[in-house]
Amino acid sequence: MNRRDFVRNSAGLATVAAWQLSQPSQLLAGNHALFSKMGITASFDNSKALKAAGAQFITENTGRFLMPDQPEEAFDAKLAEFKAKSALPLFACNSFIRPKHLRCVGADATPEQVLDWAAICFRRLAKAGGKYIVFGSSGSRRLRDGWTKEQADEQFIPLLRRMGRLAEVAGVTVALEQLRDQEVNYINHIEEGAEIVRAVDHPNVRLLADFFHMLHVGDTPKDLDKAMDVVVHCEIAEKEGRTVPGINGEDFTPFFKVLKKNGYKGAISIEGRWEIEQLPIGFKTIAEQAKKA
Repeated sequence: MNRRDFVRNSAGLATVAAWQLSQPSQLLAGNHALFSKMGITASFDNSKALKAAGAQFITENTGRFLMPDQPEEAFDAKLAEFKAKSALPLFACNSFIRPKHLRCVGADATPEQVLDWAAICFRRLAKAGGKYIVFGSSGSRRLRDGWTKEQADEQFIPLLRRMGRLAEVAGVTVALEQLRDQEVNYINHIEEGAEIVRAVDHPNVRLLADFFHMLHVGDTPKDLDKAMDVVVHCEIAEKEGRTVPGINGEDFTPFFKVLKKNGYKGAISIEGRWEIEQLPIGFKTIAEQAKKA
């Protein structure tokens, strides 16, 4: 069962309801002295079940929700539906730049088109009450045809600087995401992302700490510590199977200790593969490990 159709699993919903009634309310409320709130990457169509499972916000898909390739009337209709149906607030949008013709780096880079796309996304995100655009978008930044990292940096840093100014006008923040090397060959380690963000030097361009990608590329708590001056948001999933915390026993406490040491007060979002009955376990595990940090 995938996350788009999990609401059809009535047994899973019953499990969630039973778990919720049996747990201390502070776990669902996020009262664990580290994260301001806990959420999940999913469609708002499923928000009632997600809220019952412990989520406090959602991260939506940019193309599906903000619809930057569609006219304003189409987005307004989507926003009206969201306001009428969603049991959870929008916090962020991911899958930022998906069209294949939009390229941030390379000989075929399209910076002006990327910025036009970004401006629409930022304005609509703000209109929906969202705070962050998660910038992974592997296809838009993949190095091809012998293009070097140094050449990419010369394009990407100025692009992000201009993007930051657009984000500032809209009142949102771009959260640059490192991606594991199975997905892209540019900005794989958290320190690489931190170096880019520092070079951009704009308050509306910050860094996302994604523990799933960090684990895959071998980033350590020490690496996270070095990047904490620019970290603004966190995403989480276990390395094995990209499962929610608590399924395969991954211990994130060493990373959480770094967050706590550096005074992190932001949110954390589950982004991975899950079943509805696993989500309460995931949020409970995050809260318990955060308390140990």
